[in-house]
Amino acid sequence: MGKVVLVTGAARQLGGRFVRRIQRDPEVDRVIAVDAVTPGHRLGDADFVRADIRQPAIARVLAEHSVDTVVHLDVSAKAVGTGGRTMVKETNVIGTMQLLGACQKAPSVRRLVVKSSTNVYGSAPRDPAVFTETTPPKSLPSGGFAKDVVEVEGYVRGFARRRPDVAVCVLRFANILGPQADSPLADYLSLPVLPTVFGYDPRLQFVHEDDVVDVLGIASREPRRGTLNSGTFNIAGDGVLLLSQCSRRLGRPTMPLLLPAVTWVGQALRTVGMTDFSPEQIRLLTHGRVVSTVQMRETLGFHPEFTTAQTFAEFARSQGPGLLPPEAVGRAVDRVAAMPFAGAAGDGSGFTGAGDTYSTPSGR
Repeated sequence: MGKVVLVTGAARQLGGRFVRRIQRDPEVDRVIAVDAVTPGHRLGDADFVRADIRQPAIARVLAEHSVDTVVHLDVSAKAVGTGGRTMVKETNVIGTMQLLGACQKAPSVRRLVVKSSTNVYGSAPRDPAVFTETTPPKSLPSGGFAKDVVEVEGYVRGFARRRPDVAVCVLRFANILGPQADSPLADYLSLPVLPTVFGYDPRLQFVHEDDVVDVLGIASREPRRGTLNSGTFNIAGDGVLLLSQCSRRLGRPTMPLLLPAVTWVGQALRTVGMTDFSPEQIRLLTHGRVVSTVQMRETLGFHPEFTTAQTFAEFARSQGPGLLPPEAVGRAVDRVAAMPFAGAAGDGSGFTGAGDTYSTPSGR
């Protein structure tokens, strides 16, 4: 018999895409899609089970279907539908605890894949230039989604110690973008004017949603010859973009604000429901974050199809034209950069031109 794969978070766009993709795997016999709400998209031939992973009933689902592979995608910064931050945290943390407890009691489970985030590293002024999987954060996140994923990974490590017979793979995704991206950062980049922190131009990494689905497929199967898909891996596209480059390519003007004002604007945007401009997102837009993907390539054997710049280009095309034509903005910035005082100020600063893309050899 083929494998029986259970996928949580099936009502989310990413979960639905993976459910449809994994059904095409010849090694997979059945797919059990689980979520607390009914998906608004098709799930192919998968068996949908409406179940809340925060409840003990998830153990019965694992036992009834003799599940051997669990792909936990219901770890997210945004709720499905009208749920608020409290529901998100409960699903992320309490839901993961219940799911892992159920997996621990299910003898049929042999593989566990967990969707995590590079948010575990935080964003701080004294961060290293590039985070590896073993780099500890300068300071642990104090709240929000970043704290959720830290707790989730802690529970996963405990499960791995209690069930050493289960192959466990944790995928730390950089900011996921694409035509159908649904995340707080995607909401922020969709604003007509981008509030930024005055004096800062953070480095950002992105991973395309197509690459996310592909790497989840690799993690949920038996490892290919010469690779290992058990452990923790950073997942990101090649290269880095500055926030200023992102705004130019979107054709959206920026509004530099002092940090206290950015916090106030973030609270106002959350109040009106435009975007979840959380403190952790403000820290990301202040200090940025770059991770190494050496283990992703050399150990996991995954090579993303999209670079960071290509991923952002796909997202920008899906957004339509901004308030300002990107070409006109680029020419204006280039003219300013060519002025004598601008050139003198830029010498030795370590910044590239506004139209360039950072390369990160140590992060490849």
